[in-house]
Amino acid sequence: MAPRTLLRSLIAATAAAAALSLTACGAITSADGSSGSSGDGSFKLAPYIQQRIDDDKPMRIKLSYHDPSLAFATPISAGMKKAGKETGADVALIGPTGGDAAKQVSEIQTLIQQKAVDGLAVSSASSDALKPVISQAYKAGIPIISFNTDNPDSDQMGFVGQDLKGSGKAQAEQLRKDLKGDLNGKSVVVFSVDTGAGWSHDRFSGFKEGLDGSGLKVVGPVNVGNEPSSAYNTVESTMSGQSNVVAVAGLDCCSTTAAAKWVAQSGKADDITMGGFDLLTQTAEYIERGVLDFSISQNPSEQGYQAVKVLHDYLSGGTEIKGVDTGAQFVTRDNLADTAVED
Repeated sequence: MAPRTLLRSLIAATAAAAALSLTACGAITSADGSSGSSGDGSFKLAPYIQQRIDDDKPMRIKLSYHDPSLAFATPISAGMKKAGKETGADVALIGPTGGDAAKQVSEIQTLIQQKAVDGLAVSSASSDALKPVISQAYKAGIPIISFNTDNPDSDQMGFVGQDLKGSGKAQAEQLRKDLKGDLNGKSVVVFSVDTGAGWSHDRFSGFKEGLDGSGLKVVGPVNVGNEPSSAYNTVESTMSGQSNVVAVAGLDCCSTTAAAKWVAQSGKADDITMGGFDLLTQTAEYIERGVLDFSISQNPSEQGYQAVKVLHDYLSGGTEIKGVDTGAQFVTRDNLADTAVED
């Protein structure tokens, strides 16, 4: 494409981030008056976006998150705003409060129809639900990537976020290291805020792989939902029916805090090894108290930042769209003081 400025190099990710290979469904080509898919697998920028570039207008970049009411959305938004300030892009975090795939799809479709977005990053609770609308955006000539939750079989042009299956495997492997003695006949109970979500499937798949051959019986994943008191009640009722439990795992921020609350109140912190995800203020407190042995941060601020950067660098300078792995940082008592909380 004919850039209005010199190519801008993509800012390197933090120490925990590394570039991944391009996951586009076709090569990126210049706009020539048409838009969307050219029929040969290539991507062509929408004419209205090219015109905005030529007119030196700020790029309108939207991050569609599957549930902005989650605490995890706060650092994502902070990273997004930081990138918007640096690049001059007009940025916004959108999405359905409470998590509703149909509403998320409808909101994205409206943006496409109204030509109200120049670059789009989506985080989907349901990969299958968003594949068609990702294809719609791609065919309409809108650069589109996934962030936070991957959608590898879609028309996304890249992914910014953590390797979900890899992080689940790493969580299980760390639990095995922390556990002592013969694990045969013992159990680990796994919780998730949404067991039906693609990210949950991927992370749990990796978790099971990491436990292969350990002798541990895996219970779950048990769906707890997003509401804190209800999530705790579900954890409590689940644990009341279990025996020989030596480990508990949360696959996300909120199931981790709900399960950690139960471990703390049950008085079994010394008997149960627990690992979770993300680093909310509550999570950090549980690590400090020794209730939670470790949590894995996926650097949500960097996800928001890099999602904007990847899209803006392509739009403003033609920089090839690549994925960014925001890494899996283990947080324990030893490095807690040096790690920023995520809310």
